[in-house]
Amino acid sequence: MTESRIQQHLETYLKALFDTDKPAALSIVQEALDSGISPESVVFDVIIPGMERMIGGMISDNMVTLSQHFLAAQIAEEVVDRLIPLFATAPEIQGHVVIGTSHGDFHGLGKKIVIGCLRARMFEVTDLGINVQPERFVDEAVAAGAEVIAISSMMVHTATGERGPKQVRRLLQERGLEEGIRIIVGGAPYRFHDGLFRDVGADAWADSAAEAPAVVARLVQEVRP
Repeated sequence: MTESRIQQHLETYLKALFDTDKPAALSIVQEALDSGISPESVVFDVIIPGMERMIGGMISDNMVTLSQHFLAAQIAEEVVDRLIPLFATAPEIQGHVVIGTSHGDFHGLGKKIVIGCLRARMFEVTDLGINVQPERFVDEAVAAGAEVIAISSMMVHTATGERGPKQVRRLLQERGLEEGIRIIVGGAPYRFHDGLFRDVGADAWADSAAEAPAVVARLVQEVRP
């Protein structure tokens, strides 16, 4: 019976996301809690599957707009932050990510969607914003003890320029930090050239926000003892 109620909440939650109706989506979350479904189940059986189906599955059929993507990630982030303190056992943090757009790049929407996906999957995230200097990526990663630096670029010249990921890689080399910090990149330029992420000095790239948590998890495991 509980499984059927969870499935019902998931389907109505998906409809609210598709309609970009944030109040309705949050109301469904509260209804699920009021019906006795645990905070853990709401997060892992409703919020995260809803976000992943909205951002990952339907987009391949061009059925989802950027506003729907953003809303799904935003709600996931808000609800997870609210419900984690109510968990019976504190969830294990999967890793820490420092994220921002590369120097000269002012396109922040994709990054925000990625942040929502990462936080929903129990990653700590430090958001550096847009137009981030390479030195700041490295300094903030060291200060936060982050295992991964995530750099978003929506234009070819900000992905490949000398003040982008290439310089972040050089700084990690110069400071002897390559063993403990990985670089992941994402954004439109990387979709048109399979090897571009390597050319700019990254360890990996994610084709979509929905894929990012799994790639980041792999990178975290590479550097953890």
